[in-house]
Amino acid sequence: MSAFPLNHIVESQQFDRPLLETVFRTADQMKADLAGEHRFAKALDGCIMASLFYEPSTRTRFSFESAMLRLGGSVITTENAREFSSAAKGESLADSTRIMNGYADVIVMRHNEAGSAARAAEISRIPVINAGDGAGQHPTQALLDLYTIADAFAGIDGLKIAMVGDLRYGRTVRSLAYLLSKYENVEIVFVSPPVCRMEGDIKAYLEKNQVPWREETNLDRVTPEADCIYMTRIQKERFHDPEDYQAAAGRYILTPQRVKTMKPDAIIMHPLPRVDEIPKDVDDDPRARYFEQAQNGLYIRMALLYLLLSK
Repeated sequence: MSAFPLNHIVESQQFDRPLLETVFRTADQMKADLAGEHRFAKALDGCIMASLFYEPSTRTRFSFESAMLRLGGSVITTENAREFSSAAKGESLADSTRIMNGYADVIVMRHNEAGSAARAAEISRIPVINAGDGAGQHPTQALLDLYTIADAFAGIDGLKIAMVGDLRYGRTVRSLAYLLSKYENVEIVFVSPPVCRMEGDIKAYLEKNQVPWREETNLDRVTPEADCIYMTRIQKERFHDPEDYQAAAGRYILTPQRVKTMKPDAIIMHPLPRVDEIPKDVDDDPRARYFEQAQNGLYIRMALLYLLLSK
Protein backbone atom coordinates (compact mmCIF):
# COMPACT_ATOMS: atom_id res chain seq x y z
CA MET A 1 0.00 0.00 0.00
CA SER A 2 1.34 3.44 -0.91
CA ALA A 3 1.81 5.91 1.93
CA PHE A 4 -1.30 7.91 2.78
CA PRO A 5 -0.35 11.56 2.10
CA LEU A 6 -2.32 13.15 4.94
CA ASN A 7 -1.12 13.49 8.53
CA HIS A 8 -4.40 14.99 9.77
CA ILE A 9 -7.96 15.13 8.46
CA VAL A 10 -9.43 18.53 9.21
CA GLU A 11 -11.30 19.67 6.08
CA SER A 12 -12.77 18.33 2.86
CA GLN A 13 -10.47 20.46 0.71
CA GLN A 14 -7.61 18.09 1.57
CA PHE A 15 -9.09 15.40 -0.68
CA ASP A 16 -8.62 15.27 -4.43
CA ARG A 17 -10.32 12.70 -6.62
CA PRO A 18 -7.52 10.08 -6.57
CA LEU A 19 -7.37 10.31 -2.78
CA LEU A 20 -11.14 9.92 -2.55
CA GLU A 21 -10.89 6.78 -4.66
CA THR A 22 -8.19 5.42 -2.32
CA VAL A 23 -10.43 6.01 0.70
CA PHE A 24 -13.44 4.41 -1.02
CA ARG A 25 -11.46 1.35 -2.14
CA THR A 26 -10.23 0.90 1.41
CA ALA A 27 -13.77 1.33 2.76
CA ASP A 28 -14.88 -1.42 0.36
CA GLN A 29 -12.18 -3.64 1.84
CA MET A 30 -13.38 -2.88 5.36
CA LYS A 31 -16.97 -3.66 4.40
CA ALA A 32 -15.90 -7.01 2.95
CA ASP A 33 -13.77 -7.67 6.02
CA LEU A 34 -16.71 -7.28 8.37
CA ALA A 35 -18.76 -9.54 6.10
CA GLY A 36 -16.40 -12.41 6.79
CA GLU A 37 -12.86 -11.89 5.52
CA HIS A 38 -11.41 -10.65 8.87
CA ARG A 39 -8.04 -9.67 7.38
CA PHE A 40 -7.98 -6.36 9.27
CA ALA A 41 -9.19 -7.56 12.68
CA LYS A 42 -5.78 -6.87 14.27
CA ALA A 43 -4.51 -4.25 11.84
CA LEU A 44 -4.23 -1.56 14.53
CA ASP A 45 -3.37 -3.83 17.45
CA GLY A 46 -1.58 -1.75 20.09
CA CYS A 47 -2.89 1.61 18.79
CA ILE A 48 -4.99 3.88 21.00
CA MET A 49 -7.59 6.38 19.82
CA ALA A 50 -8.54 9.34 22.03
CA SER A 51 -12.21 10.21 21.46
CA LEU A 52 -12.37 13.87 22.51
CA PHE A 53 -15.92 15.16 22.03
CA TYR A 54 -16.83 18.60 23.35
CA GLU A 55 -20.32 18.34 21.84
CA PRO A 56 -22.89 15.52 22.10
CA SER A 57 -22.73 12.82 19.45
CA THR A 58 -24.14 9.36 18.86
CA ARG A 59 -23.40 8.14 15.33
CA THR A 60 -20.05 9.86 14.83
CA ARG A 61 -18.58 9.00 18.20
CA PHE A 62 -19.83 5.41 18.32
CA SER A 63 -18.89 4.69 14.71
CA PHE A 64 -15.35 5.97 15.28
CA GLU A 65 -15.00 3.95 18.48
CA SER A 66 -16.48 0.86 16.84
CA ALA A 67 -14.14 1.34 13.87
CA MET A 68 -11.08 1.44 16.10
CA LEU A 69 -12.16 -1.60 18.08
CA ARG A 70 -12.94 -3.60 14.93
CA LEU A 71 -9.42 -2.88 13.70
CA GLY A 72 -7.97 -4.28 16.91
CA GLY A 73 -7.14 -0.95 18.53
CA SER A 74 -8.23 0.54 21.84
CA VAL A 75 -10.23 3.63 22.77
CA ILE A 76 -10.03 6.18 25.58
CA THR A 77 -13.02 8.47 25.70
CA THR A 78 -15.18 10.93 27.59
CA GLU A 79 -18.85 11.44 26.84
CA ASN A 80 -18.82 15.25 27.02
CA ALA A 81 -15.38 16.81 27.26
CA ARG A 82 -16.76 20.26 28.04
CA GLU A 83 -18.29 18.95 31.27
CA PHE A 84 -16.29 15.84 32.11
CA SER A 85 -12.72 16.83 31.29
CA SER A 86 -10.27 19.51 32.39
CA ALA A 87 -11.95 21.87 29.93
CA ALA A 88 -14.52 22.41 32.68
CA LYS A 89 -11.65 23.78 34.77
CA GLY A 90 -10.52 26.11 32.03
CA GLU A 91 -7.87 24.00 30.30
CA SER A 92 -7.17 25.25 26.77
CA LEU A 93 -7.67 23.16 23.66
CA ALA A 94 -3.96 23.42 22.95
CA ASP A 95 -3.04 22.01 26.36
CA SER A 96 -5.60 19.21 26.08
CA THR A 97 -4.17 18.31 22.66
CA ARG A 98 -0.61 18.19 23.97
CA ILE A 99 -1.70 15.97 26.87
CA MET A 100 -3.51 13.57 24.54
CA ASN A 101 -0.33 13.29 22.47
CA GLY A 102 1.22 11.46 25.38
CA TYR A 103 -1.69 9.05 25.80
CA ALA A 104 -2.89 8.11 22.31
CA ASP A 105 -1.88 7.49 18.69
CA VAL A 106 -4.74 9.45 17.12
CA ILE A 107 -7.20 12.10 18.32
CA VAL A 108 -10.78 12.20 17.04
CA MET A 109 -12.17 15.58 18.02
CA ARG A 110 -15.59 17.21 17.93
CA HIS A 111 -15.65 20.80 19.11
CA ASN A 112 -18.16 23.63 19.26
CA GLU A 113 -15.84 26.16 17.60
CA ALA A 114 -15.16 26.28 13.86
CA GLY A 115 -11.46 25.86 13.13
CA SER A 116 -10.73 24.03 16.37
CA ALA A 117 -9.51 20.83 14.72
CA ALA A 118 -7.14 22.78 12.49
CA ARG A 119 -5.70 24.55 15.52
CA ALA A 120 -5.23 21.25 17.31
CA ALA A 121 -3.56 19.72 14.23
CA GLU A 122 -1.02 22.56 14.12
CA ILE A 123 0.48 21.50 17.45
CA SER A 124 -0.22 17.76 17.47
CA ARG A 125 2.47 15.17 16.77
CA ILE A 126 -0.19 12.49 16.26
CA PRO A 127 -3.02 12.55 13.69
CA VAL A 128 -6.08 14.70 14.45
CA ILE A 129 -9.38 13.83 12.79
CA ASN A 130 -12.06 16.51 12.71
CA ALA A 131 -15.35 14.93 13.80
CA GLY A 132 -17.21 18.23 13.45
CA ASP A 133 -16.18 21.75 14.46
CA GLY A 134 -19.12 24.00 15.21
CA ALA A 135 -20.65 25.33 12.00
CA GLY A 136 -17.36 24.72 10.19
CA GLN A 137 -16.80 21.30 8.66
CA HIS A 138 -17.42 17.60 9.16
CA PRO A 139 -15.12 15.95 6.59
CA THR A 140 -15.65 12.32 7.59
CA GLN A 141 -19.42 12.77 7.30
CA ALA A 142 -18.91 14.22 3.83
CA LEU A 143 -16.77 11.24 2.88
CA LEU A 144 -19.41 8.74 3.97
CA ASP A 145 -22.08 10.82 2.22
CA LEU A 146 -20.12 10.77 -1.03
CA TYR A 147 -19.45 7.04 -0.62
CA THR A 148 -23.20 6.45 -0.23
CA ILE A 149 -24.01 8.48 -3.35
CA ALA A 150 -21.31 6.75 -5.39
CA ASP A 151 -22.62 3.33 -4.34
CA ALA A 152 -26.21 4.21 -5.27
CA PHE A 153 -25.36 5.52 -8.75
CA ALA A 154 -22.12 3.68 -9.60
CA GLY A 155 -20.47 7.09 -9.79
CA ILE A 156 -21.08 10.77 -9.10
CA ASP A 157 -20.39 12.57 -12.39
CA GLY A 158 -23.48 14.18 -13.89
CA LEU A 159 -25.69 14.07 -10.80
CA LYS A 160 -27.96 16.80 -9.45
CA ILE A 161 -27.83 17.08 -5.66
CA ALA A 162 -30.42 19.05 -3.67
CA MET A 163 -29.32 20.17 -0.19
CA VAL A 164 -32.33 21.07 1.93
CA GLY A 165 -32.81 22.79 5.29
CA ASP A 166 -30.23 24.48 7.48
CA LEU A 167 -27.45 25.29 5.03
CA ARG A 168 -26.05 28.26 6.93
CA TYR A 169 -25.07 26.29 10.03
CA GLY A 170 -24.96 22.81 8.51
CA ARG A 171 -21.33 21.67 8.53
CA THR A 172 -22.25 18.44 6.74
CA VAL A 173 -23.56 20.20 3.62
CA ARG A 174 -20.62 22.61 3.60
CA SER A 175 -18.16 19.73 3.61
CA LEU A 176 -20.10 17.75 1.01
CA ALA A 177 -20.20 20.75 -1.35
CA TYR A 178 -16.40 20.89 -1.30
CA LEU A 179 -16.13 17.20 -2.23
CA LEU A 180 -18.77 17.35 -4.97
CA SER A 181 -16.63 19.96 -6.73
CA LYS A 182 -14.12 17.20 -7.55
CA TYR A 183 -16.55 15.58 -10.02
CA GLU A 184 -17.69 16.41 -13.53
CA ASN A 185 -21.05 17.94 -14.51
CA VAL A 186 -22.40 17.93 -10.97
CA GLU A 187 -25.12 20.49 -10.18
CA ILE A 188 -26.12 21.59 -6.68
CA VAL A 189 -29.48 23.09 -5.68
CA PHE A 190 -29.60 24.84 -2.29
CA VAL A 191 -33.12 24.74 -0.80
CA SER A 192 -33.53 26.75 2.38
CA PRO A 193 -35.38 29.58 4.11
CA PRO A 194 -33.70 32.99 3.65
CA VAL A 195 -32.30 32.88 7.20
CA CYS A 196 -30.55 29.56 6.46
CA ARG A 197 -28.98 30.22 3.07
CA MET A 198 -25.65 28.65 2.24
CA GLU A 199 -22.78 30.99 3.11
CA GLY A 200 -20.97 32.93 0.42
CA ASP A 201 -17.63 31.19 0.85
CA ILE A 202 -19.09 27.89 -0.39
CA LYS A 203 -20.81 29.58 -3.34
CA ALA A 204 -17.57 31.33 -4.27
CA TYR A 205 -15.66 28.04 -4.05
CA LEU A 206 -18.17 26.32 -6.34
CA GLU A 207 -18.01 29.16 -8.85
CA LYS A 208 -14.20 29.07 -8.80
CA ASN A 209 -14.36 25.36 -9.57
CA GLN A 210 -17.07 25.82 -12.22
CA VAL A 211 -19.74 23.85 -10.35
CA PRO A 212 -23.21 25.17 -11.26
CA TRP A 213 -25.51 25.92 -8.34
CA ARG A 214 -28.77 27.70 -7.71
CA GLU A 215 -30.96 28.61 -4.77
CA GLU A 216 -34.61 27.71 -4.25
CA THR A 217 -37.10 28.25 -1.46
CA ASN A 218 -39.76 25.91 -2.89
CA LEU A 219 -38.95 22.23 -2.27
CA ASP A 220 -41.71 21.07 -4.62
CA ARG A 221 -39.83 22.56 -7.57
CA VAL A 222 -36.81 20.43 -6.80
CA THR A 223 -38.07 16.98 -5.80
CA PRO A 224 -38.93 15.84 -9.37
CA GLU A 225 -35.53 16.78 -10.80
CA ALA A 226 -32.96 15.85 -8.13
CA ASP A 227 -30.99 12.60 -8.18
CA CYS A 228 -30.26 12.96 -4.47
CA ILE A 229 -32.24 14.92 -1.89
CA TYR A 230 -30.03 15.58 1.11
CA MET A 231 -32.26 16.66 4.00
CA THR A 232 -30.95 18.35 7.14
CA ARG A 233 -32.61 19.38 10.37
CA ILE A 234 -32.97 23.00 11.42
CA GLN A 235 -30.35 23.20 14.17
CA LYS A 236 -31.98 25.11 17.00
CA GLU A 237 -28.76 25.08 19.05
CA ARG A 238 -26.90 27.09 16.38
CA PHE A 239 -29.41 29.97 16.13
CA HIS A 240 -28.69 33.15 18.05
CA ASP A 241 -32.09 34.69 17.34
CA PRO A 242 -35.19 32.65 18.39
CA GLU A 243 -37.27 34.46 15.75
CA ASP A 244 -34.89 33.26 13.02
CA TYR A 245 -35.29 29.72 14.28
CA GLN A 246 -39.08 29.96 14.29
CA ALA A 247 -38.99 31.33 10.74
CA ALA A 248 -37.07 28.26 9.58
CA ALA A 249 -38.42 25.41 11.72
CA GLY A 250 -40.81 23.04 9.99
CA ARG A 251 -40.49 24.71 6.57
CA TYR A 252 -39.29 21.65 4.68
CA ILE A 253 -40.80 18.24 5.35
CA LEU A 254 -40.23 15.44 2.84
CA THR A 255 -43.71 13.96 3.08
CA PRO A 256 -44.70 10.69 1.37
CA GLN A 257 -46.63 12.82 -1.12
CA ARG A 258 -43.46 14.71 -2.05
CA VAL A 259 -41.50 11.45 -2.25
CA LYS A 260 -43.96 10.22 -4.88
CA THR A 261 -42.84 13.06 -7.17
CA MET A 262 -39.20 11.98 -7.03
CA LYS A 263 -37.40 10.04 -9.75
CA PRO A 264 -37.73 6.25 -9.33
CA ASP A 265 -33.95 5.87 -8.92
CA ALA A 266 -33.36 8.98 -6.81
CA ILE A 267 -32.16 8.67 -3.22
CA ILE A 268 -32.98 10.39 0.06
CA MET A 269 -30.19 11.12 2.51
CA HIS A 270 -29.92 12.71 5.94
CA PRO A 271 -26.91 13.01 8.28
CA LEU A 272 -29.19 12.37 11.27
CA PRO A 273 -30.51 12.97 13.85
CA ARG A 274 -33.80 13.96 12.26
CA VAL A 275 -36.63 15.86 13.91
CA ASP A 276 -39.71 16.14 11.65
CA GLU A 277 -38.15 16.77 8.24
CA ILE A 278 -38.49 13.12 7.17
CA PRO A 279 -41.57 11.33 8.57
CA LYS A 280 -41.13 7.70 9.59
CA ASP A 281 -43.60 6.77 6.84
CA VAL A 282 -40.79 7.37 4.34
CA ASP A 283 -38.37 4.89 5.97
CA ASP A 284 -39.61 1.87 4.01
CA ASP A 285 -39.32 3.58 0.63
CA PRO A 286 -36.43 1.99 -1.32
CA ARG A 287 -35.11 5.47 -2.08
CA ALA A 288 -34.50 6.15 1.63
CA ARG A 289 -30.77 5.61 2.21
CA TYR A 290 -30.13 7.43 5.49
CA PHE A 291 -29.73 4.31 7.66
CA GLU A 292 -27.42 2.77 5.07
CA GLN A 293 -25.64 6.12 5.01
CA ALA A 294 -25.06 5.93 8.77
CA GLN A 295 -23.77 2.35 8.44
CA ASN A 296 -21.31 3.49 5.79
CA GLY A 297 -19.80 5.76 8.40
CA LEU A 298 -18.28 2.70 10.05
CA TYR A 299 -16.53 1.56 6.86
CA ILE A 300 -15.24 5.03 5.99
CA ARG A 301 -13.91 5.65 9.49
CA MET A 302 -12.27 2.23 9.61
CA ALA A 303 -10.60 3.10 6.30
CA LEU A 304 -9.37 6.49 7.54
CA LEU A 305 -7.97 5.12 10.80
CA TYR A 306 -6.25 2.31 8.92
CA LEU A 307 -4.77 4.66 6.30
CA LEU A 308 -3.53 7.14 8.90
CA LEU A 309 -2.06 4.68 11.39
CA SER A 310 -0.69 1.86 9.26
CA LYS A 311 1.64 4.03 7.18
